[in-house]
Amino acid sequence: MATVVFFPEGAFGPTNNCVGIGDVLRRRGHRVVFIVEESFAGTLEAKGFEERLMRLAPPPAEPEVPGQFWKDFIRDTAPVFRRPTIEQLAGFIRPTWQALCDGARYVEPRLRAIIDDVGPDVIVEDNVVGFPALPASGRPWVRIVSCNPAELKDSDVPPTFSGYSADDRSGWGEFRAEYERTHRDLWNDFDAFMRSSGAPPLPDLEFIHESPALNLFLYPEEADYSRARRLGPTWHRLDSCVRATEDEWPELAAFEGDGLLVYLSLGSLGSADVDLMRRLVATLADSPHRFVVSKGPQHDRYELADNMRGAEFLPQTTILRHVDLVITHGGNNTVTECFHFGKPMIVLPLFWDQYDNAQRVDELGLGVRLDTYGHEPDELRGAVERLLADDSLRARMRPIAERLRASPGTVRAAELIEDVTS
Repeated sequence: MATVVFFPEGAFGPTNNCVGIGDVLRRRGHRVVFIVEESFAGTLEAKGFEERLMRLAPPPAEPEVPGQFWKDFIRDTAPVFRRPTIEQLAGFIRPTWQALCDGARYVEPRLRAIIDDVGPDVIVEDNVVGFPALPASGRPWVRIVSCNPAELKDSDVPPTFSGYSADDRSGWGEFRAEYERTHRDLWNDFDAFMRSSGAPPLPDLEFIHESPALNLFLYPEEADYSRARRLGPTWHRLDSCVRATEDEWPELAAFEGDGLLVYLSLGSLGSADVDLMRRLVATLADSPHRFVVSKGPQHDRYELADNMRGAEFLPQTTILRHVDLVITHGGNNTVTECFHFGKPMIVLPLFWDQYDNAQRVDELGLGVRLDTYGHEPDELRGAVERLLADDSLRARMRPIAERLRASPGTVRAAELIEDVTS
């Protein structure tokens, strides 16, 4: 039996991704320990895992809810989501990297203490920023990329965070130049921190190392980008990584009506924008279809329409099996889960890699990308009707879903992680 430590970013997407893999490893007899933020205390224990708690910043005066650090950060920076992605580099992406780098510095002593105490055979991290305690520990570690694979830079892949088309390179150079202008000094400082903490130098303008042992990325082959240069031998694709730890939602079975079933979720962070959620509810209130709504952390601040049911948290992977269409923010976990179940998407991106996912879904003809704040109500209603009526699209997605479900990424990841420990 091996001791496997998972260290996901303090958000539900990466955490859920690791839960799916960790559940397979636990069922195979391994000891699975999660390093999570204090605001997640008890969340992983409730799923049967050990927990070790840490913080990425000094404790607040009031108790936190899971992921509160990032909810507050998103709330304070949300106005920039209405700007073009190239303008978000200075207004959102740079401050986000700064917060992540600050968190890595703050948690370093605690992270080293946890690793020494637990004594893992392998450490699995699903983060976008590196932590020197991992490569400096001398223990095998695994990197998971559960963001859009544009994060893995390549001259034939659109710039990360741009949401630009893979078929039109106009603007790629300008975006990359602006990224370097806004991030070079931050990278220099973080690279120096890594070196001084016993970790290797960072790759140029990257905030995380490539693992020398094993690197995993999460995206279906059918939707991935063509590359000028093949990824190295330590890289392995997880086409999807759907956890099998969620129960049914009883209210779904009782949600009767004549219309088709649509799932609306902007993620735990996107749904915190109450005004946006109210607007979407109003737009869809007169639709003949039924909507299951993941209401999110501000669930008590708005009401659903008569053709809707929802709750603060929903068992997404269970609900996706039953719906006909998904309206999503474009988070990588949700997008890959939609492929896993063969569900077309309307993508309303807000930040980070969501623009890249939205563009990829749209340009491949597997859904529709809309301007999250700039679309007209008729655009959203029209997209719902078109996609629900598109039998040919569902026929295209069906074999993709069948292939993904026949070869679960959670099992493939568990097998590869086991190989690292042997």
